[in-house]
Amino acid sequence: MSKRALQKYIKDLKKKELEEQLLDLYMRFPVVKEYYDFAFNPKEDKLVQAAKTKIANEYFPVKRKRPKARRSVAQKFIKHFNKLGVEPHLVIDVMLFNLEIAQSFSADRNVPDSFFKSMSNSFTEAVHFVSVNGLLPDFKERIIKIYTTTQDQHWPFEEEFSRALDSID
Repeated sequence: MSKRALQKYIKDLKKKELEEQLLDLYMRFPVVKEYYDFAFNPKEDKLVQAAKTKIANEYFPVKRKRPKARRSVAQKFIKHFNKLGVEPHLVIDVMLFNLEIAQSFSADRNVPDSFFKSMSNSFTEAVHFVSVNGLLPDFKERIIKIYTTTQDQHWPFEEEFSRALDSID
């Protein structure tokens, strides 16, 4: 169904029928329920804290022995937060938290180059997100600290980290 056809269908419905359909969608689809729950009662801090806990569990697991260290977990949260319309400063906080926890994880472990490449992509995305949303004054210190830590730990792909940092200057 096209957007135009949907608009025509909605215009033809009576208010009571439209209310019933909306309630049906709310009950049937968890995504719709989550959207409306967030729209009318945004507990952004609670969502961010839950995301940080799950990201930290990827690198420093509580219940299992081996860490999975998957960047995709953080990326899913970031994408989800952007869909919901979470405040940009909270989204960038999660992005930078992911990089910081990854740095503490890699400090005393031997990790593959793909890990560092993935973190380079995350850093580039975070720097871009900060510049697009005009949040540089608030997060410049954390970004520079992440960059210097990559240099201190001798991470591969130093040029890419440097190039990302140069893009905000």
